[in-house]
Amino acid sequence: MQREYDKYRKIARELRVSVLDMVYKARSGHLGGAFSIIEVLTALYFHEMRVNPKEPHDPERDRFVLSKGHTAPALYVTLAYAGFFPKERLFDSFRSVDSILQGHPDMKKTPGIDMTSGSLGIGLSNAAGMALSGKIRGKDYTVYCMVGDGELDEGQIWEAAATAVCQGLDNLIVFVDLNGLQNDDLTCNVKNLGDIPAKWRAFGWDVTEVDGHCFETLIPAIDLAKRHKGSPSVIICNTVKGKGVSFMENEVVWHGKTPNEEEYKAAREELLR
Repeated sequence: MQREYDKYRKIARELRVSVLDMVYKARSGHLGGAFSIIEVLTALYFHEMRVNPKEPHDPERDRFVLSKGHTAPALYVTLAYAGFFPKERLFDSFRSVDSILQGHPDMKKTPGIDMTSGSLGIGLSNAAGMALSGKIRGKDYTVYCMVGDGELDEGQIWEAAATAVCQGLDNLIVFVDLNGLQNDDLTCNVKNLGDIPAKWRAFGWDVTEVDGHCFETLIPAIDLAKRHKGSPSVIICNTVKGKGVSFMENEVVWHGKTPNEEEYKAAREELLR
């Protein structure tokens, strides 16, 4: 299994480089939060999820909802490397009018996108709906949803969390990208939610906490959540915003800042070491 983990680390590094390249070329995009979810996406699309790039709308497929839609570059590079569309598309039109790669995921434009997202807070409600539909129709697919820790400020997240428990949606697994930062400050300074894992437990969720950048703990946590029955599961991923580039890590300015040429070259060199 160690060989598999090493392979995933290599993929994650390549994904980060591609995220950096596409954001720099477009002169627009969100690097910090995209870098913090790379390992989760790698684990899902290259180890865990039942998806087929040749049949992106297969009704039997697993689903993924990126509720924190502004981190779309991370999802786009993952889908491209997984074979949903040519990698070249990452760098020719990101955030351009009529591009298949908009600033936020668009299920009508991009192969492999299961839900259009962008307005924070709505993704979990949609993911819960997909999971409930699967239950009603007797399907065995799993729905995965990524939410940000700043996004937990949204009341709709907790409405959806309560509904998912009431409906017994054990085919729903949520990841919280707990990087401690949001748009312009520490999450605890914007709205201090206190003990995040305890809040999810209070709502009735099965809760696991992991290092969101460590495949050795992340992948077993996903496998364990898939085996859990009776209630939805949440994996609290302790992550670093801007992970992989020392001068970006834990710096709130990199939520949406685009690197200049010097910063781009330095970041790329560091990622490729």
